[in-house]
Amino acid sequence: MEITLDQLLTSRENRCLRQQEVIADYPDATLVCLTVIMPGNVKRNFFSLIVAGAALQALIAAFDKTIKHISTRDLATGFEAYLVTDIPQLEAKKITCQIEDSHMLGRLFDIDVINCTGIPMQRTEVGHAPRQCLICDKESRYCMRNHSHSQEELQAKIREMVEAYVH
Repeated sequence: MEITLDQLLTSRENRCLRQQEVIADYPDATLVCLTVIMPGNVKRNFFSLIVAGAALQALIAAFDKTIKHISTRDLATGFEAYLVTDIPQLEAKKITCQIEDSHMLGRLFDIDVINCTGIPMQRTEVGHAPRQCLICDKESRYCMRNHSHSQEELQAKIREMVEAYVH
C-alpha cells in the first residue's frame, strides 16, 4: 500500500510522541528505537517485514537480559520497535552501531538510541562513521539529498540483500 507524504510526516510525529511516552515511563533507562530503511512510497511489504524480523531478533539477542520493556508497531508507514534497557546510552549506541555494521541486513536497519530530550544519538558520538549509501561508497545523506540513485536501483539492491539473507 502506497503512503502519502502527509501520512509519513504524521507517522514521524507519532513516533516522536511515542518515544516521549516511553522515556517518561522509564526515565532512568535507555530507549532504543528501531525502524526499517525502505525508500519509496511503500514502507510495508514482504521485504520490509523480513528486515524488521531480522532487526528485532538482532536487538533482542544483543540486549537480552537487560531488556525492561519492548513493544512493536506494524504500520502502513513502516515497522517500529521500542526497546528499553538498563544499558547506558553510549554503550547502547555502540551496540546498535555494531548491529547495523555487522548484520547481513544491518544497512537496512535504522536503530536509534534516543536521549532524554528525544534526540537520537549520532554514530559519530561513539566513534563510528556516518552510514554509507546502499549503492555506492558515499555517505548515505549525500546520496539521499542529491537523489543520486533511482528508486528502482535502491529497491533492486534491497531485494538482492533480502534474497541473499533468506537463502
